[in-house]
Amino acid sequence: MERVKVTRGYQVTIPASIRSKIDIREGDVFEVYLNGDEIVLRKARTQRPRVKLGRELSLEDIEGAIRRGEGESYSRH
Repeated sequence: MERVKVTRGYQVTIPASIRSKIDIREGDVFEVYLNGDEIVLRKARTQRPRVKLGRELSLEDIEGAIRRGEGESYSRH
């Protein structure tokens, strides 16, 4: 167990040993809830699941997918 201090802005720093164990990175989102007198932080699941295609994507592949996606969103309005 590690101890952290609450700052003036009610922030705490997650120790590096904990961050590395669950791969916490800047910008990650957490869910916060109470469990009795404990504050629980849980790394939120991403809203966009990652898909493995089994191959590397080229810049042209990515740009083409973006263009197709833009075309779909415009046609829905």
